[in-house]
Amino acid sequence: MKVVVQRVLEASCTVNKQITGEIGKGFMLLVGFTNTDTKDNVMEMVRKIINLRIMDDENHVMNKSILDTKGSILSISQFTLYADTSKGNRPSYINAMKGDEAIKLYRLFNDELKKYVPVCEGVFGADMKIKLINDGPVTIILER
Repeated sequence: MKVVVQRVLEASCTVNKQITGEIGKGFMLLVGFTNTDTKDNVMEMVRKIINLRIMDDENHVMNKSILDTKGSILSISQFTLYADTSKGNRPSYINAMKGDEAIKLYRLFNDELKKYVPVCEGVFGADMKIKLINDGPVTIILER
């Protein structure tokens, strides 16, 4: 499981000219699954994300979590995180989990996050247009 965490001032997802989710200050997550991922990977990743101390404190030091700052999350499914370009220029996605399995873990991931913070989502498998204002910029790549 890979997650790209971007600290944002705001972010939104649009599908077919309709906004499917938008947040203010918080995290925009790109979430990808590989063939060996399980519920345990999801639970560990959720714990890591909600406790990740990359939000500024009163001294402008990254010392607070999204829980501390009462931020929100925009979660976007992103199978291309498992692109393999080691054999040429056209990416292979052989390491990405198949959609019918990945959607179950993606839903579990979002449901678990929602126990702690407000979460908006993209549309799994859709052609999404993402807008964000990266704050910092701060971008962290997590992998389990």
